[in-house]
Parts: sequence; structure tokens; C-alpha cells
Amino acid sequence: MRAFMLGWEFPPFISGGLGTACYGLTKAMSRLGIQITFVLPKASITGQNSHVKMLSSEGYINTEELTELKNVRFRKINSPLKPYVASGIYSRQDRKNNNSHSWHSAHSGQFDNYGWDMYEQVQRYAAKAVEIAALENFDIIHAHDWMTYPAGVNTAKITHKPLIVHVHSTEFDRSGEHVNQMIYDIERWGMHFADRVIAVSNYTKNIIIHRYGVPSEKVEVVYNGVECNNGIYHQSLPEKNDRIVLFLGRITMQKGPEYFLAAAKKVLGIIENVKFVMAGDGDMLHRTIELAAQFGIGHKVLFTRFLRGSDVDRMYQMADLYVMPSVSEPFGIAPLEALQHDVPVLISRQSGIAEVLKHALKVDFWDINQMANKIIAVLNHPPLRTALCENGRHEVNKFQWENSAARVKDIYEQTLAFSA
Repeated sequence: MRAFMLGWEFPPFISGGLGTACYGLTKAMSRLGIQITFVLPKASITGQNSHVKMLSSEGYINTEELTELKNVRFRKINSPLKPYVASGIYSRQDRKNNNSHSWHSAHSGQFDNYGWDMYEQVQRYAAKAVEIAALENFDIIHAHDWMTYPAGVNTAKITHKPLIVHVHSTEFDRSGEHVNQMIYDIERWGMHFADRVIAVSNYTKNIIIHRYGVPSEKVEVVYNGVECNNGIYHQSLPEKNDRIVLFLGRITMQKGPEYFLAAAKKVLGIIENVKFVMAGDGDMLHRTIELAAQFGIGHKVLFTRFLRGSDVDRMYQMADLYVMPSVSEPFGIAPLEALQHDVPVLISRQSGIAEVLKHALKVDFWDINQMANKIIAVLNHPPLRTALCENGRHEVNKFQWENSAARVKDIYEQTLAFSA
């Protein structure tokens, strides 16, 4: 079976969970013998260690030396498409001012950080993907998130191959009720055109059904997995005087950074020897730094910016608790990574992972009193922390990418059989 896969990021060039999910899923699918051609907006080698190498100017990336991706080939399009790296898609104020007729004029200035027009790049990616598809042999098209839906739809129209769209997040997750109409329209168009829709949780499936009007029988849930941590190197760390509560993710409205700080302020009113670490970048970074200062806890909150690789492992190893206060989280891979590192987790009930992860503390994102109380409970009661770690470590083993890949393969086979 051969899949033509469309995505905009892949390790080591990632801005969030989507690239991590694409890596884990394709690696597991490769082991199942599925041949994958993966189309990226851009692939450039930097100082970061990478298992991918440019093979030729035609856009191939060599993965021959990486046996775990032996059935995956990469094609790249020279595009600076990085929608969530610098400042998110657009600011909260922009969302409030948004309307369907003036999107480009209202938001074009916000894209100065990227140096490109987003709509134009989405269309360019779509056109180039169709050109690449004409040179490839494949059975099915698999498009990840809205940036690639036009490419998926256009390729399906030209090749008459079935289309799967994979929803890792929606515009309602990213923007709340102040959705960008253009992005919503692209998402809805892609979901309705597709033969099948894959959602990363029932939480996301419900949004797809009720907000986009997609028939429930068309939507399949495939939970994300997590990489096996057998190879994680647990280095010796210096003794620390303060306990550490960790926020690791994009610092943007969707992730609830202001609720994390509000809870931190309450915790620090009870316990003094605690540091709150916020690891990530995003459009709310500077406002969050200012908010910490306004709360009078700036000296207790550390901002590391975006972390990669071993720095992420080191951060988890230093943490006493991981908190994910997301306003709307389709799945949430980071809590599983934290549990792998023996870090207990406190997660928002407004997340996909909350529906399947039993051994985690849960709270509504807006309930900062309960959030603070549960943070204090973990820090003050070592037996609670130990129980959460031990039970969580065993539970995380069921979230394997092999299971996700097997489900995707089944969906492929069902879709191909139906369209034959």
C-alpha cells in the first residue's frame, strides 16, 4: 500500500506536536510496510542534528541510513510555510476584529514576522503538491491539518484517488469563538470533500461533527502515541533547592498560560520554595512575561523559550510536576512524555488525553483554585506524587504508535475497498 502524505513539519524542524505526531505515525506505518511519500513545504539542513539529508535538487530527502523510516520518502517545496513558529497565526485582538470579508487586510501586517502571505503560500503548496503527485505512484492521499487540505483536495480531484484528512487541531481550538473565517472555510471544505476524516480524540470528533457538520459515520478516532523512552539518557542533575512546576508548550491562547500563572500566584502564597518554568514560544510570550511581573511573581517564573531534544529531556527530569492547562487541546502528547520521565501530570479536562488517561490529576482550565490546590497537593504529599508516577508510567505504555498506525492502515483499507 502506498500513501501520498501532506504535512508542513517533520522533526527536527517542528513548532509543536504536529511534527512529533507525523514522525511517530510514519515511522510505525513504515514498519507495517506502507510506502509513504511525504511532501513538506521546506526542508533545509541547519546546525541541528538530523537524520534527513538532501539527496538532490529535485527535492528528495535521503532516509536510507535510517532503517526505521526505510519506507518513507520526502519531497519538499521551497516555501517558508511556518504557521505557528513566530507569533501564532494572529493575535487575540486580530481574532476579535476578524470578519470574512477583510481577513487579508486585517491580518497581513501580522505576517511580517514570517515575511510571506499565508493564503498565497497555502495555494502555492497545493499547486506544487499536484505537480509532485503527477510523478508519484500511490493509492491514497493523507493530508495533515488545514494548511494541506487544499493540496489534498486538488490532488484528489486530479488523480481520482481517495482522500483522508487528519485533524490534529481545529480553528476553534486555536482561536476559541473568534475563528478566522478563511481557515474555518478551508477546514470545512477539506473535511466534507474527504472520503474519511481522522480525529485525534473523541473531543475533536465532537467538534468536527457539531461545528463543521460532518456526518459522525465519516469520522474515525485514532489516538496519538508516544515514542518509546528506552533510549532516554537519565543524566545526573545538580541538587535543586526549589521544586519545579513545568509548563511546556506553545505560549498561546489555546494553551492557557494565563491560567497557569494565576494558579502559580496562589501556590506561591502557600509554598515559597517553588519555581514555575514556562518552556516554549508563541504569540503570548511577551504578554505572559509582563503578566508574571504584574502578579509580583516574576522572580519565581523562568522562561526558557522553545526547547529541543536533550534539553526537553533535561527539563522533564528537573520537574516535580507537569501542568497542561489548555483551553482546548485536541490530544496532548506532552503529558505522556512527562509520565515517561516519571513526572506526574495535571491536565485540563478540555483535552483529548483527559478522556483516556486515568492516572492524572484533572481540572477545568478556568478553575485556578482547584489547579493551585492540586499543585500544592502533589508538592506537599510525596506518596501522591509516587502513586501518580508509578501508575502513570504503566498506563502510558498503551499509547503506542504501532497501535495508531494499525488503525490508520485499517482506515486506508476500508476506504480503498469502498472506493474500488
